[in-house]
Amino acid sequence: MLVKSFTSAGRATKARNRMREPAVVDSERSADVIVVGAGPSGSTTAYYLARAGLDVALLEKASFPREKVCGDGLTPRAVKALVNMGIDTSEKSGWLHNKGLRIIGGGVRIEVDWPALSAYPSYGLVRPRTDFDQLLARQAVAAGAKLEEQTTVTGPIRDERTDRIVGVTARTAEGPVNYRAPLVVAADGNSTRLSIAMGLHKRDDRPMGVAVRTYFTSPRHDDDWLESHLELWDRRTAKSTLLPGYGWIFGMGDGTSNVGLGLLNTSKAFQNIDYKDLLTAWLGGLPEDWGFIEANRTQPVRGAALPMGFNRQPHYTRGLVLVGDAGGMVNPFNGEGIAYAMESGEMAAAAITQALARPTAASREQGLQDYPRLLKSTYGGYYTLGRLFVKAIGNPALMRVATRHGLPHPTLMRFTLKLLANLTDPRGGDAMDRLINAMARVAPAA
Repeated sequence: MLVKSFTSAGRATKARNRMREPAVVDSERSADVIVVGAGPSGSTTAYYLARAGLDVALLEKASFPREKVCGDGLTPRAVKALVNMGIDTSEKSGWLHNKGLRIIGGGVRIEVDWPALSAYPSYGLVRPRTDFDQLLARQAVAAGAKLEEQTTVTGPIRDERTDRIVGVTARTAEGPVNYRAPLVVAADGNSTRLSIAMGLHKRDDRPMGVAVRTYFTSPRHDDDWLESHLELWDRRTAKSTLLPGYGWIFGMGDGTSNVGLGLLNTSKAFQNIDYKDLLTAWLGGLPEDWGFIEANRTQPVRGAALPMGFNRQPHYTRGLVLVGDAGGMVNPFNGEGIAYAMESGEMAAAAITQALARPTAASREQGLQDYPRLLKSTYGGYYTLGRLFVKAIGNPALMRVATRHGLPHPTLMRFTLKLLANLTDPRGGDAMDRLINAMARVAPAA
């Protein structure tokens, strides 16, 4: 190991307890890498780091199982990331498979299969986040990461001479603890207090979304398709306005459906909308026999922000690495975050592993700078296209035309699904793949 592993009070603590003396908290612990947050990005990062033989402290403020706001639907891009981690995604292991996306809007209903690609599987998944996040965290532990639950990181520890982060302070059930490591990974979500404490604030020129969701008992729980409704109307004035966003219905296969909506901040009405009221109004327009009524609701309505298109940068600086939502990696086209959280975690782990194996500080820094470059080469142009798309659909008239005239054309919708879900073969593929890949290559990465 590059750095001394965790220490603990161990047998000495047990002996003191037997003598009824107060236990002394081990207030200093060390590792090769500290990962703050055990969501999809943090657990994936920790998994790959531990598998490479590094000593990893994975710090989670809650305890599993724990709640997270999410649609619970996974595209084939996320399925690939799961398979790469050795996760069994079969139905016998509790995963609900789906064929593709059912899109409803403008009086049209169309079902579009996930594309058949060499780079990605042709099925999606559904799994509750309470179970999903715990599964990934346990996979990281199985690889050798040390998971510390109920550990709230309260701030960075900095080297006064270099201003580098060299650890974190944390509050645990046993008392305050300092964790020290040469590198720290911020996987603490959109709020990412650790990044903010290091002076990394979000960019206001990047789109932001809001998602709200809840669960209902419903006969639609066992659906082969993820369902997206493209018409969300703001009816607070005499002239209704079509909002930039969509509603979703994802059957969970357990008697319930995850029902929610996502809305972009490109609408003038964004700041003044009560999202729970909007959800209620949208549900009120759905068929009664689907069961989405208050009497059938099984969980509270909860909301979360969706940080999009690299809205926090740089993704590496002064010993701090940003992954997932902490780095604003949600796809602007469709609001998907889990696939990019896991992929960025794998990329970050590869860069960290290579860097820590180098003999000098200068060469380690050079290796770590490869991570933000890889992110931009992988997603930068595509996210730029996404920002342009988000800006365009913020125009209600354009949104209405696209919904009304695009949906009736199956070929166009297959192209749209590939573009919005970022599902193309990177080498070769069909004409749609080549066009989308070319657009992403020529778009400037920022």
